[in-house]
Amino acid sequence: MAKILNPGWQTWVIGWAGASALAAALALAGCDSAKDRAQPESQEALTGSEEAVLTSAPAVPPPVARNHPTKIVVHLEVKETVKTLSPGVQYTFWTFGGDVPGKFIRIRQGDEVEFHLSNHPDNRMPHNIDLHAVSGQGGGAAASVTAPGHSSQFSFKAMNPGLFVYHCATAPVGMHIANGMYGLILVEPKGGFPKVDHEYYVMQSEFYTAGKYGEEGLQPFSMEKAIKEEPDYVVFNGSVGALVDAKALTAKAGETVRLFVGNIGPNLISSFHVIGEIFDNVYGEAGTVVNHNVQTTVIPAGGAAIVEFKVDVPGTYIMVDHSIFRAFNQGALGMLKASGDENKDIYSGKQFDEVYRPEGGAIQSLGQAAAMAPTKLDHAQLMERGGRIFTQICAACHQPQGQGLPGAFPPLAQSDFLMADKQRAIGILKNGLQGEVVVKGVKFNGVMPKLNLDAADIASALTFVRNSFGNAGGDVTIAEVNAAK
Repeated sequence: MAKILNPGWQTWVIGWAGASALAAALALAGCDSAKDRAQPESQEALTGSEEAVLTSAPAVPPPVARNHPTKIVVHLEVKETVKTLSPGVQYTFWTFGGDVPGKFIRIRQGDEVEFHLSNHPDNRMPHNIDLHAVSGQGGGAAASVTAPGHSSQFSFKAMNPGLFVYHCATAPVGMHIANGMYGLILVEPKGGFPKVDHEYYVMQSEFYTAGKYGEEGLQPFSMEKAIKEEPDYVVFNGSVGALVDAKALTAKAGETVRLFVGNIGPNLISSFHVIGEIFDNVYGEAGTVVNHNVQTTVIPAGGAAIVEFKVDVPGTYIMVDHSIFRAFNQGALGMLKASGDENKDIYSGKQFDEVYRPEGGAIQSLGQAAAMAPTKLDHAQLMERGGRIFTQICAACHQPQGQGLPGAFPPLAQSDFLMADKQRAIGILKNGLQGEVVVKGVKFNGVMPKLNLDAADIASALTFVRNSFGNAGGDVTIAEVNAAK
């Protein structure tokens, strides 16, 4: 497999010790690394001025084409706004630029950055910004404290190349971060990056809500859960489903991809993994040391990584935090859809399928049914509730548009099997299913566990699926579910 080379990056390392202690230690060791880092900046003349190009995730601004540093002017506005966190769930986000994560900022090593932070007059809170790319007190936080209806300005020199987190640092800091105030700033090295076909911006974060995962309505922030480090949501790019289905990243087989991946936390460490891919290059902790042939990379809270890989064969590649319950139960899941021609020498796909049922095999039961449930729901209520249940429980296997997975999970979209017998469908959701089924002429042989959903959930899920994805069926009532065996 062709690899992505990295000639533009040098392999020097800057330690975390204080500047004076580091300089003394390097001098005693006869090492001039710190001097070598600083000297080129003084030799490069600052030329011209330009407005920074800012983008919303997953888009990334174009690579820096300049071969010299310049003055970069950044204008960033703080907005407090209600947006969707998950289907049926709203949240009051505090944002840099109106989106979560905040705008992606791309500059060059040696640039002088003139930073303008504006706090929209409709906001209720003061805010500021701490950019991890800044060498100076608070990363700019003290210089950028801004009341609603005001703007602040400060400047800094981008001395160190790398991918850096930025976030609000107004007290209580954790609450401002948890509400959505974070993003990434890329300081390109002087030689730039090697060319790739696609670059994308992905950022992981947690949300702590008063209600449990999927509980509908406008959810307030829970400080109690945040302190206990018990998030209800762990997501990519600010919401459940932000990078799936129609919003998935795209590429073609044979193309190269670079992901700029951040993890704000505010508490959890990310184990970032793309299922079905191996990272050719990983810039560990988004610095200048490159590792190769990596399966999963660890990204600390308040940190980042740059990963590069070549897509060898078409398919849907699932991005996850490999602390895997976060992916399939809390939202930390995204997709990269790759089109193109198959290459059976690299990946064959399924070559055969046969039944294997060891002695004692049986349908498993998952979870406990809720103690209280509605006794009657109208069509709109069934559809709304069913859509949430499908997203939370069914979509991981049957896929967000009900298309299923060939050889594994039957499609629900335009499903003759599902629509032929309402009572059978109710029985499957109540009791699970084991054995062969035929859907649109294709055989599937597996086990669907008993989910222990209550009658309202079963009626809602079936009503939603029977009236979605090209299916045209009537409602399933709670009374019908209760009457079924």
